Amino acid sequence: MFNLITKRQANLKNDVLAGLTAVLTLIPEAVAFTFVAGIDPMMGLYGSFFIGLITAIFGGRTIMISGAAGSMAVVTTAFIIMFGLEYLLAAVILTGILQVLFGIFKMGKFIRLLPHPVMLGFVNGLAIVIGLAQFNQFKDNTHVVFDAQNNFFTYAGDWLSLTSPEMLTMMGLIALTMAIVHFLPKVTKAVPAPLAAIILCTLLVSFTPLQSKLVSQVALDQRTSMIEKQIIDERFDAIKDTIPYGQYDAVATQIAADRPSQAQINARWNENQQRMLDSGEKEHANPLDGSLRGEIPSLHIPTLNWDLSDSSATSALITVFFLALVLASVGLIESLMTLSLIDEITQTKGRSNKEAIAQGSGNILSGFFGGMCGCAMIGQSMICLNSGGRGRMAGISTALFMLVFIMFFPSVIEMIPVASLIGVMFMVVIATFEWTSLRLFGKVPKSEIFIIVCVSTVTVIFDLAIAVSIGVILSALVYAWNSAKHITVTVEEAEKGKTYHLGGNLFFGSITDFKAKFNPSQDPNCVAIDFSRARIFDQSAIEAVQSISEKYKKQGKTVYLRNLNSESAHLLRKANDIVEVNIENTLTA
Repeated sequence: MFNLITKRQANLKNDVLAGLTAVLTLIPEAVAFTFVAGIDPMMGLYGSFFIGLITAIFGGRTIMISGAAGSMAVVTTAFIIMFGLEYLLAAVILTGILQVLFGIFKMGKFIRLLPHPVMLGFVNGLAIVIGLAQFNQFKDNTHVVFDAQNNFFTYAGDWLSLTSPEMLTMMGLIALTMAIVHFLPKVTKAVPAPLAAIILCTLLVSFTPLQSKLVSQVALDQRTSMIEKQIIDERFDAIKDTIPYGQYDAVATQIAADRPSQAQINARWNENQQRMLDSGEKEHANPLDGSLRGEIPSLHIPTLNWDLSDSSATSALITVFFLALVLASVGLIESLMTLSLIDEITQTKGRSNKEAIAQGSGNILSGFFGGMCGCAMIGQSMICLNSGGRGRMAGISTALFMLVFIMFFPSVIEMIPVASLIGVMFMVVIATFEWTSLRLFGKVPKSEIFIIVCVSTVTVIFDLAIAVSIGVILSALVYAWNSAKHITVTVEEAEKGKTYHLGGNLFFGSITDFKAKFNPSQDPNCVAIDFSRARIFDQSAIEAVQSISEKYKKQGKTVYLRNLNSESAHLLRKANDIVEVNIENTLTA
């Protein structure tokens, strides 16, 4: 497990080495996430550079690595299929604008409202997502299939045999990597353990007979599958209007099974590259291979159809807005929760609003320069932290190394065995997962355990924004239920009347119990309700007080409210046109 030293001071050498280690795992992850989104790998790399650099320089949290993230990639999968690349880039830009506005209006403080069980559920769920994402590399023969449930073509692969030489080699390299990451820090910390593990495994695969999947193979398989899907989409679009009723899924499945030949794939790739050359996008003009070489991208303003009289164009623009809203929410939630996690680990404090503005600015630049959307990446942030990074230079060097590698030394990344990166990420999963949460069973209320499990599960099945929203709602409902159970009333009899001493919070959840405490038909003519240990919170509470007053009034009796605090008295006086009560005196505090 990672050995996190909380109060280590920033050091330039450590920051640079930590950035180098982080980028070696960030590049393959960015490539893999573009496969999820269905876009070219270079979009993920460019997006990671712009977002990573801007957040590292201007962000509100040092040593937090940002880049093309899987949580945002999964949101765009269906969108890119339906509307295409130009609208995706527009959504990336709008996402950045929304995030900047979030920071400008200082809404980062709302992260403080996240209960601890929600935070634990987020961390555990994200660790599971990171772990599950690695298992895609245990498949080969990636091909296009028809997803009948969602009604579009997507990708699938075949699991490697457990006894195959490739699988055994992968398992061996993964185990070696994990052992180095675990044991090397006990011997020396001069070199980051993940970096040492990646270098050793790369040398083993390069200079021994061992055969294992490399990063270049992942990039080639991804590009090939994307072109294959493009061809199959066009074949299906050409005949879908003529498909007989009831045979839609069967025909689509059959078209997906008829895979294009390698010659057809090569021809289509060359056509696409020529089209890019003609439009000036020279950085993408490469042969169909696993190369990650690129150039500094040029400014590109997305081309959209702004004709609002066209219903399809209007629908696309509305969808862009809602996609941007979801992306902005997911990115901010993941980033601000990662910020809080690193705050806790390092015992320092980041600035959430500043981070939101920086992240939004990075996404705006990414969209204008052909990159995908991104946010903070908890896996790479933990790797950077464990590798000794503490200052801003760690994040800056990660982004700069990214640019240097893709422009000048792409072969260094291309020759890394994927198994070594899987091993590093598995160690990230072990370090990220809050194992202490497993010891909470039987020691904290069952409701909190339920929230942790629920948020973790929803994070894995759906996405982070939905999971956190559900967690906050459940926490609020639990609080409301518990508060409602603690409303108390004690009665004091006197010659001049009867006094009800109220205790607790009067709000929508407690008004039923509150009303049940009174008996207007049997009480004397003068009744007082003492609020010195209680407080009125909402409209439901005001209506409940009015209801009690009306019941006594019908009996010819009078109710007085005593010792209201200033907030409760203010609420009642503001509602004086809809509620008639006798406020006898108030408290100053």
